[in-house]
Amino acid sequence: MISKRKNFSSFTLAEAYQHLNLSELKPWELGNATQAPSEFFRERLRRLQAHFDLRYCEKSKELLIDAFCEEAIAGLERLKIWKGVKLETDQTTGNADYLITERRDYVAAPFLCIVEAKKDDFEQGLAQCLVEMKACQVLNRDRAIVVFGIVTNGDGWRFYRLDPSGQGYETGLYSNRNIDELLGALHSLFSQCAQHLSESV
Repeated sequence: MISKRKNFSSFTLAEAYQHLNLSELKPWELGNATQAPSEFFRERLRRLQAHFDLRYCEKSKELLIDAFCEEAIAGLERLKIWKGVKLETDQTTGNADYLITERRDYVAAPFLCIVEAKKDDFEQGLAQCLVEMKACQVLNRDRAIVVFGIVTNGDGWRFYRLDPSGQGYETGLYSNRNIDELLGALHSLFSQCAQHLSESV
């Protein structure tokens, strides 16, 4: 009898670590890359902050995450952002908040997942992110690549890396109050995803 797939959001942090056979996440430094925001982004951010409740409303926080991702991925034409799409392996299933994949009309072999920390619960967000990263790794089974993850509530952003060896890494917390630094970190991760495409040619 086939065992029932477990939903990403139902994993506790301990279960997520066990699922990945991890005992700890090692520190990860992304470097000091920065990216100055465009005038378009500055104006969009100003309007969001002026007219939306970005503190308590989960749907409004999504707009903030959308805006930062849209700005940071600019210029990386071979990548595509998906929202709310199904992600599934033999063991796990669920709808990913965000996935970064090669630009095509269907989702295949994601390089990066982003999990919104609902109600600012970064611990539960991390549990979900780890399991989704593992799913991304499984779906890239034909090539051993590094996959990435992000947990964010729109204000704070934490970045993760899962190596082909199974070792996981974690950065410190980035803040959207330091826009240049956050955009630089996001663009750095997106660029590494794009690099996977260059390596596969």
